[in-house]
Amino acid sequence: MPIGQAKFGLLGGVADLGKLELIETKTISGVSSAIFTSIQESTYNVHFLTINDFQPSTDGTDCRIRFFENGVEESASVYQFALQYGFVTGLGFGESETTSIDRLRATVNVGNATNETGQSYCYFYNLGNSSKYSFQTMHTTLIHNTSGYGFTFGGGVLPQASTVDQIKLFVDSGTFSCTASLYGIAES
Repeated sequence: MPIGQAKFGLLGGVADLGKLELIETKTISGVSSAIFTSIQESTYNVHFLTINDFQPSTDGTDCRIRFFENGVEESASVYQFALQYGFVTGLGFGESETTSIDRLRATVNVGNATNETGQSYCYFYNLGNSSKYSFQTMHTTLIHNTSGYGFTFGGGVLPQASTVDQIKLFVDSGTFSCTASLYGIAES
């Protein structure tokens, strides 16, 4: 092994830090909710969720997120989030925030006509750490028939020190379809 590579630990036995490791991919179609039941929270401190081609059956619908703490869904109005959005028409630019709501968001205001979909990614932090709050950041691009192209970005928190062991995607009315993939990020 060349001395330079050995000196910096570039060969043999070194963890691949920052690598995305697929936990599960779900192809979701025509349901009101889907749950990632095995998120490997004791293995990963950071999780990464992608949502591709989210399309709700009800116009202007959000893809929402709830956490399960030790197998129990947290559905009380204890979540907090803040986000900014921009649309080419209709809603324009603005922000939304709350300190008391029963979910986080993965997408915002997606239309239900042909070719109206949302694409999103979320990072989750500390889900398996029972002594820390569970955090989320998100970014979405979407098409809506009256508001046109739009984007949102922001984040949220479950301000309770607990172990989160499942992640639920859901809509409040109707059904939705998408492909959702959950990854863990390798760390030292």
